[in-house]
Amino acid sequence: MSTPPAGTTEKRMFSRNDYLAPLPIPTGRKPSDVLNIIWRKNEVFLDIGNYSIGSAVMVMWPGVMLFLGLAYVFDDPDALILGACIMALPIFWLIQGLFREVPLPIRFNRQRREVCVPRDNGEYWIVPWETVTAAATQQSSVSQAGKATMGLLVIGFENPDPQATEDNKHFSLGFNCGGGTTAMALWECMRSYMEIGPEAVEDQTARFDRSKGIWATYLDDLIKAAKLRGWFVTVLWEGFCGIFIFNTLLIDVLERWKLNPPPDLPYPDIIEWSKPLPADDWAKRSAELEEAIAKRETELAGRVEAQA
Repeated sequence: MSTPPAGTTEKRMFSRNDYLAPLPIPTGRKPSDVLNIIWRKNEVFLDIGNYSIGSAVMVMWPGVMLFLGLAYVFDDPDALILGACIMALPIFWLIQGLFREVPLPIRFNRQRREVCVPRDNGEYWIVPWETVTAAATQQSSVSQAGKATMGLLVIGFENPDPQATEDNKHFSLGFNCGGGTTAMALWECMRSYMEIGPEAVEDQTARFDRSKGIWATYLDDLIKAAKLRGWFVTVLWEGFCGIFIFNTLLIDVLERWKLNPPPDLPYPDIIEWSKPLPADDWAKRSAELEEAIAKRETELAGRVEAQA
């Protein structure tokens, strides 16, 4: 499956596609795990999950609160009926997802420069890192309500088996992050981990090891946020918005239920594949990627100088 070279941008009137890999060259964005997709990170591998129960709650809960607020302020039960009609299907999908097994993560092994891609049939692929494809896609629409923009980060993998059937040759994951620069920042979590190291990527994996209760953890988070931003902003954002707009307490409950701890890859061969290697045995970048990264870094440096 051919894709345009990394760094290519295709713009149309209502869409934009930014091709990020292959080859995985720098995007110029700072890594940011905006969807909390990092499940494990260590010196050997990075686990990326596509089961984001917290994001689903954060998207749906404001809608629930909006219709409840309209019904209360205007004393209008029709607002509740309208809200039920609009929110019923997303809530049903959320509840349905809670009773399914959490999908296995994709594992990026930086020492071997390979990616383990679990499949639904109990098999897995070992894909060379430099063959992984990535693109930030963005679509816009215009209506009477104004302009609406949606986007994805799409990461694709090719089955290394040359005898694979046509319906088992390609696999892709889409992350609902809005596209554009946000998708680039999310992709940079994987790219920077593989090309720079674990220290280049911040993560929120501590949330999977909660030794305290929900309220105690919430208070700890408030105190930590207050030290960074002050109590006024903390009470407004983490306090009011966190509970009433995004319902972080419910998110904590659901994540403890489904992702504490996140699922691990159960394959014996992959357990061995995930063990650390002596530094001398680490895989190296290809000459083609070295050249592409050097060219891209020069290009990004030139942009910074032009803006200065």
